[in-house]
Amino acid sequence: MDLLQVSVWLYLLIALVAANLPWLNERVLFVMTPRGGDKPAFIRFLEWGILYALVVAIGLGLERLVTGTIHVQGWQFYAITLSMFAVFAMPGFIYRHDLRRHLIHRGA
Repeated sequence: MDLLQVSVWLYLLIALVAANLPWLNERVLFVMTPRGGDKPAFIRFLEWGILYALVVAIGLGLERLVTGTIHVQGWQFYAITLSMFAVFAMPGFIYRHDLRRHLIHRGA
């Protein structure tokens, strides 16, 4: 595997993990414990948006590292990457809002 293939697979792995973190972690912004139990949904979506921006920044950095330049992208690129990030987040979202409840009920 050359550097380009490794960087693409590493980037996809980072994006997959980052998209699921807000639903698998109970700390607010991954640092503070929320008062009164669970994190509110708007905090989870805020974290998800911050992580999307971070993943895009990492992607731009990898592009610059591999090609030596950053290509200008239109709004379509960001709409597609946001949609992909949403698809990547589905396992964590489903676990948080559906599967966890079934697993707890089955174990009780």
